[in-house]
Amino acid sequence: MATENQNHLPGYSGTPEQPRKADKYIWAIYIALLAISIVELYSASSREVQASNVFGPLLRHGMMLLLGIGITVGLSRLKFKWLYSLTPVFVVFALVVAVYVLFKGQIINGARRSMSLFGIALQSAELLKLAVVLFIARIIAVTREREGVTTGGVMACAAFVLLCGGLLFSQGLTNTILLMGISMSMMLIGGVQLKKFALVLVAYGVIAGCGMIYKARNAETAADETTMIAETGKDAQGNRKTMERTGTWRGRLDRWAADTVPKYDQPITAINRQEMYSYMAQANGSWFGVLPGNSRETARLPLAFSDYIYAIIVEDWGFAGGFCLLFLYLCLLGRAGAIASRCSRAFPALLVMGMAVMIVLQALFHMAIVTGVFPVSGQPLPLISKGGSSIIVTSIAFGIMLSVSRFAAQTNRNRDVRAEIAELPAELTAENILARHQ
Repeated sequence: MATENQNHLPGYSGTPEQPRKADKYIWAIYIALLAISIVELYSASSREVQASNVFGPLLRHGMMLLLGIGITVGLSRLKFKWLYSLTPVFVVFALVVAVYVLFKGQIINGARRSMSLFGIALQSAELLKLAVVLFIARIIAVTREREGVTTGGVMACAAFVLLCGGLLFSQGLTNTILLMGISMSMMLIGGVQLKKFALVLVAYGVIAGCGMIYKARNAETAADETTMIAETGKDAQGNRKTMERTGTWRGRLDRWAADTVPKYDQPITAINRQEMYSYMAQANGSWFGVLPGNSRETARLPLAFSDYIYAIIVEDWGFAGGFCLLFLYLCLLGRAGAIASRCSRAFPALLVMGMAVMIVLQALFHMAIVTGVFPVSGQPLPLISKGGSSIIVTSIAFGIMLSVSRFAAQTNRNRDVRAEIAELPAELTAENILARHQ
């Protein structure tokens, strides 16, 4: 067995009497993303600049980043054990917001997606992503046994994900699939047995398939009604409604699956202009880019500062810059894995890995959509895209990871491990499977 002074993870130090400093590598990644966010928002905001003061978008975004920094610093100083008690409160809050948004939310791009609270637009999808990570970390930590996670624990996690996915289904498929991906990753990390994991996978597939079949049967009617609502804001009976998303999903999937004509031979239409201008921006960036402020496509690319900001990053910094940003997110996942592997208990390990998976998987979805690997959908790039709730949720995730890196006992410090077990609630003392298998 390792002694208390051996095998330290780089960046760790401290004693039980004097807590370690929060992980410097995660701090470095966080600060790097903040810097990229400020630079690229300036480069991608020319559409807003034309309609307002040049500093307006930057000031609003800067205020949100400052709020996010405050949240991150505050959570990094809060012991992660308090998240166990706060999880039910946040989960209920996220569900209440999601239900309200489903029926009364603000309409963005044809669907109800957000509500305003204290001047901040809260998107239910962002809150539910964080709620899923916290919920699964709590449930797996409580129901974990030496042989694996109990059947009841696995069923509770899957049921919660399906509930959240159902609340987001009217907004689009991407967030529902993302929730499923986050939950499956956490289940594997938490040691769910393969048979139970396979059952969860089948359940997800059946529910998603039934939903898609139902939507497909109504696709033609939905497409006609979508056109009418988009033009008049009302349905055939004169009732004010939001747009049905089925026709939009089907059109995007059809264009993506049947795209055999080279992009440069395709005409630009009102339907495909987002994709086409995004591809033009990336092509214009070539290998090393045109540098920030010199983007050619920001004036033409819709949502250049949010759902398509990665295209502007590639135009500004080229393939090299786009790859470096991808590598930065992957470094976050790798660093979280290194921290999780040294945690003595399952709960902090699941927290740090769940938050990293949530951020990185969302970033990968954004990049895949912008580059044409996935069908078109709306997904912000964590901490870089302009937004309110997205920045707040990502900052919370970074704060939690930093808290775990600072306060979670390492497996090679026996005295710390004993102190942590004595301090944590009895239901959170389950052993970390990642540490066990080192």
